[in-house]
Amino acid sequence: MGIYQEALDIKEEIIQDRRFLHQNPELGFDLPITLDFVEKKLKEMGYSPVRLGGGIVAEAGNEGGKCILLRADMDALPVEEQTDVPFKATNGKMHACGHDCHTANLLGAARLIKKHEDELCGKVRLMFQPAEETMEGARSMVEAGVCQGVDAAVGMHVFTNLDTPAGAVTLRGKNARMAAVDWFEIIIKGKGCHGAEPDQGVDPLNVMVHIHLALQTLNARELDPTDNLVVTIGQMHGGTTSNVIPGEAFMSGTIRTLKNETRARVKARMCDIVEGIAASFNAEAYVVYGAGCPVLTENAGVYDQVKELLGDLEGVAVIDLDETGKAEVAMGSEDFAYVANEVPSVFLSLSAGNTKEGYCYPLHHPKAMMDEEALASGAAVYAQVAIQWLKMNK
Repeated sequence: MGIYQEALDIKEEIIQDRRFLHQNPELGFDLPITLDFVEKKLKEMGYSPVRLGGGIVAEAGNEGGKCILLRADMDALPVEEQTDVPFKATNGKMHACGHDCHTANLLGAARLIKKHEDELCGKVRLMFQPAEETMEGARSMVEAGVCQGVDAAVGMHVFTNLDTPAGAVTLRGKNARMAAVDWFEIIIKGKGCHGAEPDQGVDPLNVMVHIHLALQTLNARELDPTDNLVVTIGQMHGGTTSNVIPGEAFMSGTIRTLKNETRARVKARMCDIVEGIAASFNAEAYVVYGAGCPVLTENAGVYDQVKELLGDLEGVAVIDLDETGKAEVAMGSEDFAYVANEVPSVFLSLSAGNTKEGYCYPLHHPKAMMDEEALASGAAVYAQVAIQWLKMNK
């Protein structure tokens, strides 16, 4: 019996796990229900899970071989769910990005891997991480040592409103990249005064406008035209009434880049621009950088091996974007990048919603739904790659 058929045999368990998680979404590092649920399930399978860096780690396998890591994220979004599924969340939070599916997939794979534990030519490390949506969870677990002794890693993300059938898995391309991201806030300090006497103050709103315009020159005039940069200002705030110039204002947004060196350069130049423009208007301003993550790149060697192993997975459709000439370069971000910057990795996409079958809403939408027919495929893909990669690299 093949791994996919074994996954189909436990499909209902995977679906029930997913529905429990979907109905109990939690945010960031604050995941008490989710952590207890995952830990309980792993113990029932015979694992000895441990809490690490805000998440959970468990291992199966044998000494003497290599170690492959499989990762799933567990947190949800602060979105009020607007679906009509009977297991919808009602607490103002929602698994609109499909992390409930990721966690259920990895729990399913954990069952399959445990069943084949005697055959493992090394170890499989299961990483259930918090706080992907805030770009903090993978970093926390990496800093706590989750990648120590790991030789390769695999991550996977579900996607909706696609043209591919539910359960199809996509290799994104050897040259695939997902952007680094950095959240930032710019604090501008002027001097408040009456609106009739602007000469008596320093207008931070005027400074904010000039900073906003100047930041666009980073892309237009300071970056190689073949490079990629997106600077998005999502908030601009200052003042409380019409006839008073406020003393302070702030703006916030994100920077997205496709090279780690470009990321460092842009962050440094942003500080120069903000401070310099503020000084020219007799104000003060500074940049505060928040969470973020580096560029996510694929490892060509692991990519080739995973492609070969998935080709032997009967029952699951596999799409290789290198063969279509459409290797994915996305300005969206994924904090699995922290893992991929530590160990050779590959990041897969799993179709969990075909538009022809009514799955029309994108991820993060309050009406986003996932096709549960994809869950068995996700579990099988994780298990197939882990078991067979260890054999291939013993």
